[in-house]
Amino acid sequence: MAFDGLFIHSLLTNLSPTLVNGKLTKIYQPFDQDLILNFRKDRKNKKLLISANAQNPRFYLTNETIVNPDVAPTFVMVLRKYLEGSILQKIEQVGVERIINFYFSNRNELGDEIRLVLSVELMGRHSNVILYNATDNKIIDLLKRVNPDENRARLLLPHAKYALPPLTEGLNGLEISEEEFGHLKEEEPDPVSFAKKFNGLDGDDRREFVGYLEDDFSYSSFQTFFDHFNHPKGFVLQTPKHKDRIFVYLPYHLDLTLISSNPDINEALDDFYHEQANREWVRQKSKRIENIVSNERKKLSKKIVKLNQELDRAENSESYRIKGELLNTYLNQVKPGMEEITLPNYYENNADLKIKLDVSLSPARNAQKYFTRYQKLRNSIKHINEQLKIARENLAYFDSVQTAIDNADPQDIDAIIDELTSQGYLKQQNNKRRKKKISEKTLNTFKLSDGKTVLVGKNNYQNDWLTLKKANKKDYWFHVKNIPGSHVILESDNPTEQDIKEAAEIAAYYSKAKNSAHVPVDYIQVKRIKKPNGAKPGFVIYTGQNSIEVTPKEENVLKKRIK
Repeated sequence: MAFDGLFIHSLLTNLSPTLVNGKLTKIYQPFDQDLILNFRKDRKNKKLLISANAQNPRFYLTNETIVNPDVAPTFVMVLRKYLEGSILQKIEQVGVERIINFYFSNRNELGDEIRLVLSVELMGRHSNVILYNATDNKIIDLLKRVNPDENRARLLLPHAKYALPPLTEGLNGLEISEEEFGHLKEEEPDPVSFAKKFNGLDGDDRREFVGYLEDDFSYSSFQTFFDHFNHPKGFVLQTPKHKDRIFVYLPYHLDLTLISSNPDINEALDDFYHEQANREWVRQKSKRIENIVSNERKKLSKKIVKLNQELDRAENSESYRIKGELLNTYLNQVKPGMEEITLPNYYENNADLKIKLDVSLSPARNAQKYFTRYQKLRNSIKHINEQLKIARENLAYFDSVQTAIDNADPQDIDAIIDELTSQGYLKQQNNKRRKKKISEKTLNTFKLSDGKTVLVGKNNYQNDWLTLKKANKKDYWFHVKNIPGSHVILESDNPTEQDIKEAAEIAAYYSKAKNSAHVPVDYIQVKRIKKPNGAKPGFVIYTGQNSIEVTPKEENVLKKRIK
């Protein structure tokens, strides 16, 4: 079920009493398409998330802690100017459309009362948030300014007059009387055609509605279906293709499996969109550094291939020495001006060996040329091996950075940016941001079945701090074998087999192998971990470890996490 009109109606039955008459105290725009409005009411703060994201347009109360950007975008500065300190008078939905109007009252610089509307339009790629004056309907500003050539239906620019978008024709099932129902049934006796008359339902809702009518085509059945939207709860169900859907009621006519339920629709939405929103926010925030990491990985991979080819040539350079020796041995047969000569190779039972010659060199100089090339290649082996080692270490480092990005929450990206900046891969920003100090609160924390604590680093700086400073020398350290991943510390000097298995599953989940089966995980006491001088962040060495194979399961791992 998407954010259709009836879903929005359901959400507002819960949201309106919570927010109306509240004071709007803070406004943030943490990401391009997302706003956070903080309301203060009855001595409590409530955070309203509004997202105009094309894939998942939505709004609901959230408990997410989202880091605010250092520089506020223009739109949020306008919202702060006009709306901060204002009182939310009411929230209204336009019919059962995906348009919600938040009505505010505030005072301008002269102390005169002004009435403002924040209109939230949740319409896929046309989703938008528009602030306009309720007196003259003039748009003050909007989240997405639209060029007139791109939208001929209405003008979406500051100072233009606000107009509703073209709306879909249809009936509001929440307002149909029994008499009207009877007339409609006479006109459309087929349940499928009857259901098409109504607006505000997505495909899933409409199929469920048809199911109700096919069971009992009566006004009582009709009322029962629409009454769900006046008393919403949160139900998460899964399709046969393992895609999750959220409903405000429990559907009976769809091929879905119930996953979870929650009497509070806002809490259900916050949980449902948590992972999706995190992935989208991380993607937006990490776009720049992901491009850098991707480019570096590609360059290093190509360099390693090239170095391996050079090493192969160097290690198989004996043919040059043999050719030089044969030329010296049969020097009397080599005549000036020859382009090639075939000589018996006494290393291969006198088999013929064709040797190319440089016509500009004497026979002796041709032989010396092969010896020089041989010696140069042999001497290059040490240098190539050193370059290969550096390239492989750098590739492993960028693999670890990419794994950290894949496992990051939005607020973790700043630390990864700091790390890449300190390593010289990013330029120092002019607007210096205050670096967040690493502490146990910044780590991922887990409680195992028997109550033991497991700490997990989210990036390479945290990994170093956790392993080399925070952990007790007798604690146990876990890391996937030869694969980028987080450092994981089990705070125990005497773990049980179950503790080791559970901690290893966490280590496997927070690694590049999180979606793999039979992942090998090394574990060892912290006192045996060493960091080589000059090593990159997150890189350590150890010996004497034990290993265990585990298959990480997201549900089992995340239910142990302490939020």
